[in-house]
Amino acid sequence: MIAKSNEPLTAAADQPETKVPAPVAHRATSGVASFAETALKLGGKSDEEVRRMGAVDKADDEVETMFQRQHQTSQSPIHRAVWDREVPIDLFSLDPGANSADAARVMTDSLHVVEEHLYRGTLHDEKRKLRADVLQNLGDVGYWGLLVDKAYGGSQTPFSQFAPFLTKMAQFDPTIAGLASVHGCIGAVDPLQTFGNVEQKHRFLPGLASGERLSAFALTEPGAGSDLTALKTVAVKRGDTYYVTGEKLFITNVTPGRTIGLVCLIEGRPAVLIVELPAEENDAFRLKQYGLYALKHAYNQGIVFNNLPVPAENLLDPGDGDGLTIAYHGLNRGRVALCANAAGTMRLMLANMIPWSHFRKTYGHAIETRELVQRRMGHLSGMIVACDALTEWTASLLDRGFRGEMECIIAKIFGSEAQKEAAIELFMKTHGGRSFLHGHLFGDNVHEFLAPCIYEGEGEMLGMAFFKSLVKQHGRQFFEPIGMALAANGIKQPNMANPKHLWALKGPLANYTKWLVGREMHRSKYELPDMPSRLKGHADFAATWLQRSPLEISGTMRKFQLKLADRQCRMAELSGRVQLAVVILCTSLYAARHKNDIITEAADTICQELKRRMVGGLPTDRYFKQVTSLGRAISEGHFPGLDETPQAPTMMPYQN
Repeated sequence: MIAKSNEPLTAAADQPETKVPAPVAHRATSGVASFAETALKLGGKSDEEVRRMGAVDKADDEVETMFQRQHQTSQSPIHRAVWDREVPIDLFSLDPGANSADAARVMTDSLHVVEEHLYRGTLHDEKRKLRADVLQNLGDVGYWGLLVDKAYGGSQTPFSQFAPFLTKMAQFDPTIAGLASVHGCIGAVDPLQTFGNVEQKHRFLPGLASGERLSAFALTEPGAGSDLTALKTVAVKRGDTYYVTGEKLFITNVTPGRTIGLVCLIEGRPAVLIVELPAEENDAFRLKQYGLYALKHAYNQGIVFNNLPVPAENLLDPGDGDGLTIAYHGLNRGRVALCANAAGTMRLMLANMIPWSHFRKTYGHAIETRELVQRRMGHLSGMIVACDALTEWTASLLDRGFRGEMECIIAKIFGSEAQKEAAIELFMKTHGGRSFLHGHLFGDNVHEFLAPCIYEGEGEMLGMAFFKSLVKQHGRQFFEPIGMALAANGIKQPNMANPKHLWALKGPLANYTKWLVGREMHRSKYELPDMPSRLKGHADFAATWLQRSPLEISGTMRKFQLKLADRQCRMAELSGRVQLAVVILCTSLYAARHKNDIITEAADTICQELKRRMVGGLPTDRYFKQVTSLGRAISEGHFPGLDETPQAPTMMPYQN
């Protein structure tokens, strides 16, 4: 699943020499073709593409209205850091807040359940899936109800407490950690708690909290993934019952008897039904099997419906929105959970690199003494700290009521890409050929390590969605009035040498010019807290860069105009640099708060690396000395939390 598609649009043709800023899409008005639709058509889009893109944009705007104004995207930390005249440093360095003692007990008991099954070797059944009694044992201690309100049998855990807990659970078993997110963040729990009425909550949530009925979210179809407007599953109402027909694909955690949030079309509009699947397959409901390398310890299957009856009272009410509104709402928690899971999974990798680096010798010396191995462990620790920082920050934002769309996208992209890099470039290469043995952590889980790059939206696609969110208000404020003036005067190809064209645009062009001049003269404003000088340098770099980025962003919009929506490579590249600046700022502030020498060193090294990715340059000898020294300290066990992480035995130790 991917995020919205607020395509930045313009009203003039692709004529950079005119230097005329152009409009972006905005919410369609009922019964009247919106200017966004007009701009899309001017950009050469088909009527069908205009309709679909407009539907997605409308769903996103409807999600936005669910949040108080001070918590909407335009007031988010990233948006303000880029477009306002001062970086809100306090919003990048949040205290997670008080934890729930009841939730803490559930978490401790849940970890003990998994640890006990790991010790006994009873996590998986003969099909290598998580055993039913493991899931039940977790339900007995309250694991599945962590995010369910207390009124319905759950723990009502603050998300800023839940997300770091997923990191700890992933150190024992990433799949079990992932299923907590599937069930509570993107499964049926979040849609019910957010959009369900009182009767629906009382009917469904107690069973979801106890684990009696685990949940999934059925959105993706064979032809509908990144394009959610291509849904074909339909529900037809006859009497007090909906009859569902269609097919879903890549649905994690679905088996007979479970509860799903089903996105389907009702009278041509997306809607969400809460469906209690039959205990057994039948003519109206069957599961579709396929070979899937990832998620091997969980069930991921297709679902085929053929007039499956669902009570009409199971329809969720999205208010002024539709089913896409509900689908988009739950994604952000799932994205934070992916980052949290990555932090735990990478700790698992690091914990298993250390004993191997002690055992494996080359030319008479353990590889823990080799710079390349030390660098890998040092770099890996930096990525872990960055993921910890993003997890804590984004979860805290969600707890405070922020929508957090852009912030959660960054957490998802960075976490999944870091895990991929750790698996291939650091973990696999350190273990060499043994990585591919049956039973090896890498060989058995390589697809698990890579798949999060696709979950909750493929990274580069999400990067473009991030960029669209970032430019949306700027386009509405300055570019759209120019397009409206062009349309009102019947001008299709603006020519600044034409006095009539210049006169028609005098008002909006004057406003944009005033903004542009003011921004060029603007000096960055922000106040950093007391922090180590190295970390302060990184925070200063990131904050200053974010404050200067509007000129490049607006210039890109001005250059490509109507063609910007199709300049995916440029959007993704510029989006990526903004994201890296945010990671640097968040990570440096996080490390300063924690006041731990190893965390400070790890944060410093990863910030140096991310800065090089942004602006270029080569690693210095000082950096190599620092990161290898950090790696040596880690090989001696000086990284927080590693002593709690299971370590697999060395495979093929060449013992006679």
